[in-house]
Amino acid sequence: MSDIYSEVAGDEVTTNSFWMPNQYGCSVKRLDEGYRVCDDIVACFQDRARIEKQYAQQMEEWARKWKPLVDSSPMYGSLLTAWQAFMTAAERLSDLHVGIQKTLVTDDGDRVRNWQKDTYHRKLFGGFKESYEIENGFYKAQKPWAKKFKKVEKSKNAYHKACKKQQVATVRESHGKGNPEVSVDKQRKLQEEREKCDQETEKVKQRYEKALQDLNRYNPKYMEEMETVFDLSQQHEQKRINFLKDTLLSIHHHLDVTNHESIQAVYQDLHQAILSVRDQDDLKWWRNRHGPGMMMSWPQFEEWNPDKERPIVKKKKAKEPDKVRLRSITPTEGRGGADQD
Repeated sequence: MSDIYSEVAGDEVTTNSFWMPNQYGCSVKRLDEGYRVCDDIVACFQDRARIEKQYAQQMEEWARKWKPLVDSSPMYGSLLTAWQAFMTAAERLSDLHVGIQKTLVTDDGDRVRNWQKDTYHRKLFGGFKESYEIENGFYKAQKPWAKKFKKVEKSKNAYHKACKKQQVATVRESHGKGNPEVSVDKQRKLQEEREKCDQETEKVKQRYEKALQDLNRYNPKYMEEMETVFDLSQQHEQKRINFLKDTLLSIHHHLDVTNHESIQAVYQDLHQAILSVRDQDDLKWWRNRHGPGMMMSWPQFEEWNPDKERPIVKKKKAKEPDKVRLRSITPTEGRGGADQD
């Protein structure tokens, strides 16, 4: 795989995993942004076309200015012919760059515009039909799982709350038994309260476990339906990647008009960079970064940890001692006279 994908962290568990509720949005947004990218490519090379046109005009003006001066110069013979050849070459080069400018605007620019019209279909109230279908597919596939996941989260919170209440009741009962000032009746009530909390905690725990089991049973179906929709979005993106790759190759072909050794090396590097585009590598990168290839921390049973509930006691700052202000002592006028004596 190319170094472009060296920073992919597809094997890391993240809080915004593709599988979590509403985290498929970036794949929907990718489809919408694909249209804007096409606009940017057209605008980019229209700017380049203007540069080609300006260059052609400057070359033509240069040749028009110097051709009569060269023709009427004292130069003669083959040396004059060689000098005049520079003017002829400038005129031919000007024509060539005018052709490049027209090709970038008409052939390449119009090609992208037409592809956009054929690929993206606008809805009546804004947006594209293609992105709406993908988003709606994700929503329908995730809705049942999200409902079960919400139930798991709710029951987990209820269980952890019950565990906390149970611990408080246990501590109170323990302190009551070891305190002679607590009456037998009070100790009995504390015991009953603790037993009631034990029962409630066990009841909530069972609901939590049941909700988690129900979610885990549904996971395979959920993953299958989500990946089906994701594959559709990948197909859209694959078409765009391959089309833009062909477009860039076409632009490269139109711009590569020289055989100069140093410039040729630049175009060869550019050509190799374009040929290095791999749709499968791009799709795999997206999959690992924003799709089913991401790791998911599937909900598992989490035991309540009392250490996390301990309050943090802030230490009071020690009172600073009173500060003593030092003042300078100026000798009195009489003392100064005595020193002079």
